[in-house]
Amino acid sequence: MGDLELPNHEELSKLKENSFDKRVALVMSVFAVILAITSLGGSNAMKGMLLAQQQSSDQWAFYQSKVIREHLYRTTKAQTEAALLDRGAAMSAKARQKYEELAKGYAAEEARFKEEKKQIEAVAKKLEADRDLNGSRDPYFDYAEVLLQIAIVMSSISIMTYSRGIFWFATGFASLGSILTINGFLLLFRLPFLH
Repeated sequence: MGDLELPNHEELSKLKENSFDKRVALVMSVFAVILAITSLGGSNAMKGMLLAQQQSSDQWAFYQSKVIREHLYRTTKAQTEAALLDRGAAMSAKARQKYEELAKGYAAEEARFKEEKKQIEAVAKKLEADRDLNGSRDPYFDYAEVLLQIAIVMSSISIMTYSRGIFWFATGFASLGSILTINGFLLLFRLPFLH
């Protein structure tokens, strides 16, 4: 029977540590992928919020211009009607007819601007709702990014120190970060301190 070589205790210990390192590195890569998705979601939420705010402001400026035009036509119509009352009997039939046509035209324009104003208001309010929705999502992504970054750092520390406790601590942070990421996309719950 030949000599049987028994493995060295130190070599077995090193192999065990290497397997821990590999598992932690694999889990860290998953944390990094979740972090990338979180970063993308947060970036999109912020862009959506800013774009909706800008578009909403544009709509309200457009709304304001319609209000001014509506008021202008209302005032001009009132002045035309006052002129008809004041000089009605002294006017020629042709002049009176022209003033009446002008008054009707001003009234029609006033009504048109009033209707357009309602449509613009609806669009502006929808954009504000989009802005608010994206604003609600953004803090979840922000906190998720922080938790995932901490998890990656703590995982690296667990590799250097061969500490399973630190690794589980990192996994807890990553789990919380993942939950916040999912909530950032779906808004399943609301945390009062984030709003």
